[in-house]
Amino acid sequence: MMDWRPLEAELDIWQAQGLSLPLWWRDDDAISRTPQLERLSELSRSLGLPVHLAIIPRDADAGLGDYVTQQPWLIPVVHGWAHQNHAPPDEKKSEFRLHRPLEALTTDAQSGLEQLRTLFGDRLCPMFVPPWNRIAPEVVQELPDLGYRIVSTATPRKTREPVPRLEQINTHLDPIDWRGTRGLVAADKLIIQTTDLLHDRREGRADITEPFGVLTHHLVHDQDIWTFTQELLSRLLDGPGFAWTGPTKPTGEPE
Repeated sequence: MMDWRPLEAELDIWQAQGLSLPLWWRDDDAISRTPQLERLSELSRSLGLPVHLAIIPRDADAGLGDYVTQQPWLIPVVHGWAHQNHAPPDEKKSEFRLHRPLEALTTDAQSGLEQLRTLFGDRLCPMFVPPWNRIAPEVVQELPDLGYRIVSTATPRKTREPVPRLEQINTHLDPIDWRGTRGLVAADKLIIQTTDLLHDRREGRADITEPFGVLTHHLVHDQDIWTFTQELLSRLLDGPGFAWTGPTKPTGEPE
């Protein structure tokens, strides 16, 4: 049994104080329609919380385009270009750090946006999600001129706009034990982690206005990960949480 009492106590305080929690959901690495993606879409619909689906542009197929455009709960966003590591073996994996010329990086970021606009048209949210949540500041600087409005990595943001015309909207909780079992991190640990993150916001140690992001990877979920994700999101939405979704208009266009 998962002990949700610490989180429930924190959520009770939020509600007693009249606080609200913008909540968003990002799921990474989509390239095609799969049974796992269909399950993700159905869970999203049942919760009433859209999923920002981070799609790898180079490998995304037409079947994915057809499926996502018929699923109002799935919001396509740009997940790098090829999800290809260019870092040397002694560094953490990355596709958009300065291991290649800046021009090559911006070309890939632009190609990703153009490729997914072709697949999804106006449904595409102009959000850039660098693979492994790593990106050089020099690349971030270029994103608004390419047409992006949001950059999304991980951990609480330090500033709302890292550069003008670009908002930082990060993810904060990833339930997968990537360095160990690749299953669910111990549920009680995740519950405490979520509670601490919300407590930090309430006490002013983190930006309370940043949408709180839950990050999943539908292609590698086991049943425990599906169950935890559903229970966590349900509790947040039953409390002070409300669904946040990114814009679908490119930079410079009117809302």
